[in-house]
Amino acid sequence: MSATPSQPVAGHLTGYGSASYRHYVLVLLMLVYTLNFIDRTLIAVVAQPIIESFQLTDAQWGLLYGPPFAIFYAIMGLPIALWADRSNRVNIIALCIVLWSIMTALCGVAMGFVSLLMFRIGVAIGEAGCTPPANSLIGDYFIARKRATALGVYSMGVTLGAVLANVFGGPIAQMKGTDVGAWLNGAGLRWLFGGLDWINIEGWRVAFVVVGLPGVLVALLVWFTIKEPPRGYSDPPEQNADFAPGWVETFGELKRKPSFWWMTAAASLVAFVGYGLISFQAPFLQREHGLSVRDAALQFGAPLSLMAAVGTFLGGYITERLSARFPTAVAWVPAFGIAFAVPAYIAAFFSVDLFWVFVFWGIGAVCHYSYLGAQYNIGQGVVSNRSRATAIAVLLISVSLIGNGIGPYFVGFMSDYFMQQELLALDLGTLLSPESCKSAAVARSAAEEALCKTANSTGLKWAMAATASIFLLASVCFLLCARTLKEDFVADLNPS
Repeated sequence: MSATPSQPVAGHLTGYGSASYRHYVLVLLMLVYTLNFIDRTLIAVVAQPIIESFQLTDAQWGLLYGPPFAIFYAIMGLPIALWADRSNRVNIIALCIVLWSIMTALCGVAMGFVSLLMFRIGVAIGEAGCTPPANSLIGDYFIARKRATALGVYSMGVTLGAVLANVFGGPIAQMKGTDVGAWLNGAGLRWLFGGLDWINIEGWRVAFVVVGLPGVLVALLVWFTIKEPPRGYSDPPEQNADFAPGWVETFGELKRKPSFWWMTAAASLVAFVGYGLISFQAPFLQREHGLSVRDAALQFGAPLSLMAAVGTFLGGYITERLSARFPTAVAWVPAFGIAFAVPAYIAAFFSVDLFWVFVFWGIGAVCHYSYLGAQYNIGQGVVSNRSRATAIAVLLISVSLIGNGIGPYFVGFMSDYFMQQELLALDLGTLLSPESCKSAAVARSAAEEALCKTANSTGLKWAMAATASIFLLASVCFLLCARTLKEDFVADLNPS
């Protein structure tokens, strides 16, 4: 439990704990966020094998990837955040890590669309309890002018998680079940999984189990080594933290902050594009350029995610350097970043040479993820210290419902639409459709198979390009956020 100091403290000058301990906590919370996104992103890495296993259209895949996860993430986010604003945040985070890790592992035993959907919902419920309390902890560990960089470091977990999901998930998913069984036998561990028919176990199933279960160990590390700081410890004494406001009070505070809502709109649109693109990144590379699951993950997925992590850090670092002269830099730095990402992404999707695909996609990733720390910095910076977790939960509800909830399905729906148009363009008399092209029960000639393959790739390419263009609208929202941000901020970013 956290202890409320009986007399004023000078934490707002230094932060909670020693500098080395604060940085340890920040790195560990970043590791938690990394784990969060490993487990969330892994399904995108192994998308094409799942699509083939369950014979899904792109729209069906987008539906599986996005809305159910987003809805339950949003439903659980607010009550968990309100709990975190009243209770021990460290314990909440540890409990949620255990839940989402076990549910990720169970995705590997899904027998079909419905069971995989249910386990994904379990992952969503657990992951809803990560970011709001973690943001609240960072706000109490670090003073206001250090939070942009601290939240930038924490936010690197999004992209580092994607890196590790690709590094581990791709190669494991490429393996055959017999290879895994032979490895376990050589390591003397076959007895742990006795009776399994490894010949019929697909690699993507093994990937979920191997990637998911280690999270339980991280949960123990969090529980035993992170201290719960007093509420508002790193804020000036006049910012009272002796009571926990309810939802009505927090919303009343937020509704007077237009910058929060413009930022939320911007972040939701960025997430709409980001989740949409990442859910189809691996299938695009496999269809358009003929890469295997392993090569798509290691040659593109992991390095591009690492470049996105660099973009996240640079966004926070540049913002901190510029904020002394430009107090609203936290809003217009990401506005310019995501606008520059649009031409880079479109160039990547339509490049033929894999070298230029990687170069343009990398530039797009760095520019794209420069926004990530800003959404948390603004989200917690415009409210009082006791409302931070709830404010971040409100932000994440919108980001989850619009971004993860609609983005992947939108890309899948547009992919099927463009695929159908391409089929008609290639053969006006064709009776083929996205559904018939992907059904194993439909007999097709060699010419029809070639037609399906070309249309399948081209449709997805145009869908991803159209989706990336929505960044321009998000950029405008960030610029509108900047107009009122200086007046709305509660925290002093530049104390004298």
